[in-house]
Amino acid sequence: MSDEFDLVVIGAGSGGVAASRRAAAHGARVLIAEADRVGGTCVIRGCVPKKLMMYAAGFAQAFDEARGYGWTGVAGRFEMSRWADAKAAETARLEGIYRKLLADSGVELAAGQARLLGDGAVAVGDRTVRTKRVLIATGGRPSRDALPGLSLAMTSNEVLDLRELPASLLVVGGGYIAVEFASILAALGVKVTMAFRGALPLRGFDPDLQQRLATALVARGIALAAGVDLQAIERTSDGFALRRSDGTVLRAAAALNATGRVANTEGLGLAEAGVALDADGAVAVDADSRTSAAGVWAIGDVTHRMNLTPVAIAEGRAFADTEFGHRAARVDHRTVASAVFCDPPIATVGLTEADALKLGPVDIFEADFRPMKTAFVGGEARSYMKLVVDGLNERVLGVHMIGADAPEIVQSLAVALTCGATKRDFDRTVAVHPTAAEEFVLMRQPVRRHLAALP
Repeated sequence: MSDEFDLVVIGAGSGGVAASRRAAAHGARVLIAEADRVGGTCVIRGCVPKKLMMYAAGFAQAFDEARGYGWTGVAGRFEMSRWADAKAAETARLEGIYRKLLADSGVELAAGQARLLGDGAVAVGDRTVRTKRVLIATGGRPSRDALPGLSLAMTSNEVLDLRELPASLLVVGGGYIAVEFASILAALGVKVTMAFRGALPLRGFDPDLQQRLATALVARGIALAAGVDLQAIERTSDGFALRRSDGTVLRAAAALNATGRVANTEGLGLAEAGVALDADGAVAVDADSRTSAAGVWAIGDVTHRMNLTPVAIAEGRAFADTEFGHRAARVDHRTVASAVFCDPPIATVGLTEADALKLGPVDIFEADFRPMKTAFVGGEARSYMKLVVDGLNERVLGVHMIGADAPEIVQSLAVALTCGATKRDFDRTVAVHPTAAEEFVLMRQPVRRHLAALP
């Protein structure tokens, strides 16, 4: 077997698999190296199992609502071990699909830790191969050094492997991972406290979404310990204790480290190969995913540009099309939609109100209402929608939503935003009734107008 390849991909997650298959389809001879399971974070220990756990948690609310719709005898008891067994079987099935996709595409899979040796040589375990191009797609891992003792807590990896639920949980952090698992585990009956330094969760999101999410989390029984610096976490005789700078101590039976993720760059030989890292330790790349080393590219979370699975896939395919398909391709990160699968879910695409204000005049349209489904049974849950519109040419610059089905609705509207839709296009679109999504095309008057850019 020849050890000469046109491309060696390091990391068989979603981005690496997509890039290797696309390159092979263009006729390249490709080897992909993976030191762990095929499928990467998203399939094995991230998006997919997390959403399966979210679905499990959603049945608690569904059972409550069913009684309001006339159902009797509706009850159930969640068994974490049964869910864990089903999750393990599903991730194994998906890993098998990924392996088959690689094999059917003619991509060679090599198990082992890969390391750049320079001059086109790459070590994979005890084997050394040569290549004209290397693509780094090793993703990220949970950060563990935000405060002393944090390494004692679970990360998102371990929480997905739980076989029994703790009575109480301390979630350290206020980002995506924090609010998602706080929502999920609270719905499953765990007493949850979230501790974070900021005033509101989901830093960087539109403040109107942040504020409404904070209100909703509290309404669902989640305690928010916000606005105070965190000092250290300690293991105690009955669980964990988190010490804060104001002298208060938060306690719970279990703790989840949700302080963020860092790029997976250790052991790859990047420094020796001349691959530069940025200030956050991620691989520095240009718009074409090129690193500072000749013949080396990087995509996905290891570059810390936009840490989303579909973005890694798009970057991987753009690289392959450019290098092997003879058609230049780049990923536009400005119109990528994202979702947070908390309760209620959030979805957003484009600019926040604050970011749009830096560019010029802006009109803001809003809708805030109780969805029909929950209002019928006396629920207080609300949905909120927001359009950020250019005040000069009516182009829609941002779409934001918190409420039931937000990810599904905003995914569709992301197409309109990418195509450059204007507020007039929204206005002349006939609504589908009765739906929540129709509110996006029924907003007629702006709730506020900013007549000039922020200084």
